[in-house]
This record gives sequence, structure tokens and C-alpha cells, in this order.
Amino acid sequence: MLAAMFSGRHTVYKDPEKGYVFVDRDGMHFRHILNWLTDGVAPISNLSDLECSELLREAEYYQLLGLVDRINEVLNKKKKDEQMDTDLTRTDIIKYRIKHSRHFNLRGVNLSGLDLSNLDLSGFDLSGACLKNVILSRASLNSASLINANLQDACLIKCSFNRADLQLAHLQVADLTGAYLEGANLEVAHLEGDNLKFEELNLVIVRLFCCDVRTIQCCC
Repeated sequence: MLAAMFSGRHTVYKDPEKGYVFVDRDGMHFRHILNWLTDGVAPISNLSDLECSELLREAEYYQLLGLVDRINEVLNKKKKDEQMDTDLTRTDIIKYRIKHSRHFNLRGVNLSGLDLSNLDLSGFDLSGACLKNVILSRASLNSASLINANLQDACLIKCSFNRADLQLAHLQVADLTGAYLEGANLEVAHLEGDNLKFEELNLVIVRLFCCDVRTIQCCC
């Protein structure tokens, strides 16, 4: 992409006084792009999942296939490592619900990377739980407690969070397409991230006090 930009075939925008070339992209991660082009290295392992996702989009824009492959390799390894460290499996969750008919206390457990789609987890206390990369599509979490839970990069398509407590929850880069949040509490929740999808999101009487909604991709 950069080679094509400066090939003379395309119009580039320059500062008339200093001759700087204007590139209409977020400059936050451009230093990593330059390091990759110069030395073939970038500190990807030291970046957070959100930063890796942002850098991945930049690498795809500049068509740096080697960097794209490297980022995906790091992200896939992180997901694999997280799955190996989970405290419970999908089967364990199902058995737990059958055994405990009223009190579902799973505070602070690590369930990252699990496929929990279509399960009824209504009323579960998952405060402080690690649910990164979890698949919860079409699951029911009505009246569940997810205070300070980590739901980064989770698949929450058509998940039901009616009357759920999501205070301080981390929802960066989560996919909330078609999710139900009637009466949910999202006070001080972290919703930032360009990949957060709000199209067809069902928001009815939702509390968003002090929410961090920076860079949300909102499609109405």
C-alpha cells in the first residue's frame, strides 16, 4: 500500500510548507508499522488484545501480510493458552446449574474461550469472572451479575442481558449485535473499541452512567 501511494500513480496530500505527506489513518500504531518495514519486528507479544486488534486493522490496510500473519499467530496463541487455563468446561457449567438450583456463584472463575452459546445462565453471579473470547451467542444471562467481568472480544450476538448488572464490565471489542439489554445496568462499563457492533442492539431503559463509549462503531 505504501509503495503504491508513493509510486506516482496516486494523488498524495502534502503539507505545502514542510512537504509532509498526510495519511488518513490513526497514528497511534504507525511506529509499529515503521518498525516492521524497517527491521521486520514489532513488539506484538507485549500488546494488549485491544491493541493487537487495532494494529491488525492497520496492517491489513497497509497490506503487510507478514505482520498480519504474525499478529494472528500471537492472538491465536493467547486464546489457546487461555482455554488451557480455564477453571471449568461447558459440561461443568451445565452440571453446576443442575446441581445448584438457586445459588449460582461463579465469582472470579476463568471461563475464557469457552463456547457457552444457547445456555441459560440467568441469575448467575459471574462478578470478576474472566470471559474473554467466550461465545455466548443466544445465551440467557437475565438478572445475572457481571460486575467487573472481563468480556473482551466475546461473541454476544443475540445474548439476553435483561436486568443484568454489568457495572464496570469490560466489553471492549465484544460483538453485541442484536443483544437484549432491557433494564441492564452498564454504569462505568468499558465499551470502547472500533469492533463493538451496536446494529440491531436492543437498548430499553439501559443505565449508561459514566460509560466509556469511545470509538464505538454505532450503526443505526
